[in-house]
Amino acid sequence: MSNSQYLAFDIGAGSGRAILGTLDGCKVTLEEIYRFPNEMILREGHYYWNINRLFEELMTGLRLCVKKLNVIPVSIGIDTWGVDFGLLDGNNQLIGNPFAYRDSLTEEAMEQVFKVIRPKELYTRTGIQFLRFNTIFQLWALKKKFPNLLLQADKLLFIPDLLGYLFTGIVFSEYTIASTSQMLNPKTRNWYPDLLMRLGLPIHVLDDIVEPGTQIGTMKPGILSELGINTISIVAVGAHDTASAIAAIPAEGKNWAYISSGTWSLMGIETDQPILTEESFKYLFTNEGGVGKTIRYLKNITGLWLLQECKKIWDKEEVLSYAELISRCKKAKAFRSIVDPDNPMFMNPENMPAAIRECCLKTGQVAPETIAEFTRCIFESLALKYRIVLDQLREVSPHPIEKIHMIGGGSLNSVLCQFTADATGLPVIAGPAEAAALGNILVQIACHQGLSGLETLRAYSLNTVKTITYLPKNKSTWDKVQIRSAVIPAKAWTP
Repeated sequence: MSNSQYLAFDIGAGSGRAILGTLDGCKVTLEEIYRFPNEMILREGHYYWNINRLFEELMTGLRLCVKKLNVIPVSIGIDTWGVDFGLLDGNNQLIGNPFAYRDSLTEEAMEQVFKVIRPKELYTRTGIQFLRFNTIFQLWALKKKFPNLLLQADKLLFIPDLLGYLFTGIVFSEYTIASTSQMLNPKTRNWYPDLLMRLGLPIHVLDDIVEPGTQIGTMKPGILSELGINTISIVAVGAHDTASAIAAIPAEGKNWAYISSGTWSLMGIETDQPILTEESFKYLFTNEGGVGKTIRYLKNITGLWLLQECKKIWDKEEVLSYAELISRCKKAKAFRSIVDPDNPMFMNPENMPAAIRECCLKTGQVAPETIAEFTRCIFESLALKYRIVLDQLREVSPHPIEKIHMIGGGSLNSVLCQFTADATGLPVIAGPAEAAALGNILVQIACHQGLSGLETLRAYSLNTVKTITYLPKNKSTWDKVQIRSAVIPAKAWTP
């Protein structure tokens, strides 16, 4: 098989990357060719995503690939975070910037929706964890607070599909990203129009679902002309970044769980069918779509967002790398203070260290003071949360869980990986860090090479990825810590 090159755009809530993947036989080499920041913008009291700037960043990455590296990729794929969307009017023009999921727009929306559709019914039908920013709650909030936006809307496009539309002019809804909306039937893998009708929300804005691995089309003639090339195709990959990341896990068999660790931690298992049991409802696990017609059965956990937001405050006084933060935290006293990462106090505070300090004082603990103490508090709290979620997963999983695959940026964090192994008592296999980009590229390869099955994609990943295994130590110490800790799941809504 000859060398082929594919371009992945992997965009998180904090940064984006253009990563070139080169296929050589059954091995993929990744090269980051461009990285750019991504931040919410605040306008007139609301947080938005600057979608036109994001598109320009993607164009910059594509220009570097074609003009500087002299590489014309076979195709591009785009993956991002979930739930957020843009609206197009009848002339296919974007109606303003998309709201960001951390905006206050949806503070009351979930409780209002529950007065129309009872929580258990909504969960049983969609299988999605209740988070106030799910798309269905965002649409309800728009209806209440910005009704003119919905009246103008002709199409709803999730962020990766919207960026794909800006490249191609083709409207589509990729399955894995649509599944985060709480508007999809996890069994039929299609929309639930009656849910929107009962809420008085528009149905016509929803487009046909396409599966990951679908070739969408080619770029607009104007873009191709600017680049001086004849064609580049767009492939709908696992457009939700976690879907792409999980497709790239270098795993065999089924007896494992995963943690996709970044701004969010997505912890779960892979299943063939949705799990919609009483226990699943009790623990509010989510059934999101995966590559290869799988279900990503998982829980969304606030992840390294806490550290990212702390670092923004600390950088004003002393700029430290993440490697320096990890090194410092090793010297801090163990188990000094523990918080629930999902406490609503941490949703979008102006000052994250102050919020953590306040939370510790409210729970009768000594509050962190130094950067090292804050960092250790965050890592230990995350590891304990992973332990709690693992115990819940074991109650509902159709198969044993014998190890944990840690992927994403957090897999580079040796302290967090070791804490997770210690807290759960399971080996933690770390890597790849760029799992979403690798999965994105693997789905493109599958599309163009006619490959099928996750086992095939993971065989490529096993040939490509180098992993590190962290073996558990001192689990008995963590047993005692969980008993006395303040890590009690703080849900926005409790069944």
